[in-house]
Amino acid sequence: MAQAKTLTQNEIDQVLRYIATKHRYAIRNRTLLLTSFYSGMRVGEIASLTISDVQNEDGTIRNEIRLSANQTKGNVGRVVFVNEKLRTELDNYLRNRRIKDKHQPLFYTEKREGFNANTLTQWFFWLYKKAGISSASSHSGRRTFITNLANKGVGVRVLASLAGHKSINTTMIYIDTNDEIKRRAVELV
Repeated sequence: MAQAKTLTQNEIDQVLRYIATKHRYAIRNRTLLLTSFYSGMRVGEIASLTISDVQNEDGTIRNEIRLSANQTKGNVGRVVFVNEKLRTELDNYLRNRRIKDKHQPLFYTEKREGFNANTLTQWFFWLYKKAGISSASSHSGRRTFITNLANKGVGVRVLASLAGHKSINTTMIYIDTNDEIKRRAVELV
């Protein structure tokens, strides 16, 4: 099975432009996409999020999302660190929602139900296809997150911890390379 495509910033911008033209769920769609790229969470982890997972009692966005064992692939809880960019996106998204219960799903379908891993996987597939990005999948945000951090010099042990991988060998599979990265690398000699 082929690896998920690692997106360039231009491709991410292309998807964001496409989302901006679809007004009905534009804020939700933008936040969903950027949650994938800024957190590196798996699609099932994103689907499992509730409002209380990301929002403090006072309405501010948490610096850390504490995923329980039943929210993760390996049934081992982990912490997802939330950077300023993602906190801003989540704050904007939640300011535009009518929240009745903080335990309701963070992201919802057009039928006002929470996504599950399968429906969110399909959502990403169709989003990328309609935006004109080929070979991208629900795992593209996660792979791009890991690759971008690796290209900025973050060590593989830290990457493995951020990704929730037990083995750095798994993490190394996620790190994409291309000719531009190789060109910059040889210039360091």
